[in-house]
Amino acid sequence: MVAVLYDIHGNLPALEAVLVDADQAGAERYVLGGDYALFGPWPAETVDRLRQLDASWIRGNGERWTANPHEAPDDEVVQAALAACRDELGAGAVDELAALPETLVDSSTRYCHGSPLSDVQSFSPDPSDGDGELLSDANEECVVFGHTHLQFRRRAETATPLDLVNPGSVGMPFDGDCRAAYAIAVPGGGFELRRVEYDSEESAAAVRARFPDFGDTVARRISQASFVT
Repeated sequence: MVAVLYDIHGNLPALEAVLVDADQAGAERYVLGGDYALFGPWPAETVDRLRQLDASWIRGNGERWTANPHEAPDDEVVQAALAACRDELGAGAVDELAALPETLVDSSTRYCHGSPLSDVQSFSPDPSDGDGELLSDANEECVVFGHTHLQFRRRAETATPLDLVNPGSVGMPFDGDCRAAYAIAVPGGGFELRRVEYDSEESAAAVRARFPDFGDTVARRISQASFVT
């Protein structure tokens, strides 16, 4: 059984809670969908923990931005977080994560970070006229993606209909539910969306204390499970 983890963002307690839940559910290996360290209170520790898993990794925009901060938004919070993440990870890990593949195709499922088109453009929970453009050349039965931190699944009624699955964010959900979010691939096809309790206020306090240059903004996002500025 495969567990699918996206958008962990250096939130080690959330990750540990998900790993316990996934183990109890029978997960034996993992697909990791990007944005592993950036913004969180424990960036290096989170990457080290993920290295212990039997996992396939892809790159998110967080890994790309950390290696190439000029490609990220010219925003004080973002740039401060990038600088801290580079310092915590070290140059070798930054380069290694940035060199990860953008996509993974496993049988009839394509895994990407934002969409097959882009690591920062993604699908909304409701059908959109732009779905076909975001799917680009994907021709699998299912596309799994993250980036928006919104857990959902739906059908894309494009020229070739397929399933869209967003497992949600392990470390920083934006759907009003502070519980860590992830998914498990169901034997025979499909995905089960799961939520796991953890002490989100501990993580919020930790990022505020460890990284005062940007931690207050991130702490509010963790506490409120919402993208607040």
